[in-house]
Amino acid sequence: MIDEGELTRLVMSAQAGDGASLDRLLVRLRPMVMRRCSRFLPHHADAEEAAQDALLSISTHLHEYSGRGSFLGWVTVIASNAARSTYRSMRRRAEDSHAVLPEGADPRTTSVIAGTRLDLMDSLAALEERHPALVESFVLRDLGDLTYVQVAEITDAPLGTVKDRIHQARRFMRDRLGGAC
Repeated sequence: MIDEGELTRLVMSAQAGDGASLDRLLVRLRPMVMRRCSRFLPHHADAEEAAQDALLSISTHLHEYSGRGSFLGWVTVIASNAARSTYRSMRRRAEDSHAVLPEGADPRTTSVIAGTRLDLMDSLAALEERHPALVESFVLRDLGDLTYVQVAEITDAPLGTVKDRIHQARRFMRDRLGGAC
């Protein structure tokens, strides 16, 4: 786990333009970002691609972090978005190439996209299409492992609203995944 004091010092130094602090910060964040991306993309190479995108985004947008809410919560949002974006990109490439499932693979749970959780990602896409207000809270809590309070801070929503959104999203996902979540 990253020491909160060290993290704050690294963020402040990196925001002030210290390249060495930015490098140290990214090295310290990398394992956490990989874990977050792996929740969406269990195939290591897929998660690695998403993590690299997330770390690049963190480094280029660090100046936008204002200190409102948890820095690790901000990082979780970026990592979650990078993983979802990587999945969508990989899915488009697979569809364009007309990739085929391996023989004997279950098409409901196996992706041509190198082992991603097709069922989870498709369900998230359906949730986003039908109930867009529920997605962020659900992703941050259940895939990002943030507390309800942290999710409320990041989304700038009352705690009760966050809990209700997560409850509704879980019910939707459970129905889509057949009780697997």
